[in-house]
Amino acid sequence: MSREQIYNEIKEMFGLVPSFMKSIPDSSLELEWRLFKQVQFEEGAIPNKYRELIGLGIAAVSKCRYCALFHAEAAKLNGATQEEIEDAIHFAKSSAGWSAYINGMQIDYDEFKREVQQITNYVRTKMTSNEKEMVSSRAGR
Repeated sequence: MSREQIYNEIKEMFGLVPSFMKSIPDSSLELEWRLFKQVQFEEGAIPNKYRELIGLGIAAVSKCRYCALFHAEAAKLNGATQEEIEDAIHFAKSSAGWSAYINGMQIDYDEFKREVQQITNYVRTKMTSNEKEMVSSRAGR
């Protein structure tokens, strides 16, 4: 596809060609546009609302204000509430904090893995049959 054809597709989707798309070299534009559409907008196993919330969490942890803005707005477009956006950011902060702590303390990975397996097995035995059904129905989506 020519740059003009790609720009027409972008304009059709967004109403304009964002400056970051204009900066992509001709040799890469078609590939980058195709990949951007596929990754950012096509439905996958994870619904787009949750994909955007994941993207927002990653953006927050990696301190990318461009990505944070994009994913927050895209999450809203996909039905995320302000509370869900705040929860995603808080979860990312918590995960990054625990990662820093566990890695900094050099906790033995094999021991950690065994403990996680023991914890999940224990929690699974404590779950009610209704809770187990809810988990398995979510997993079967």
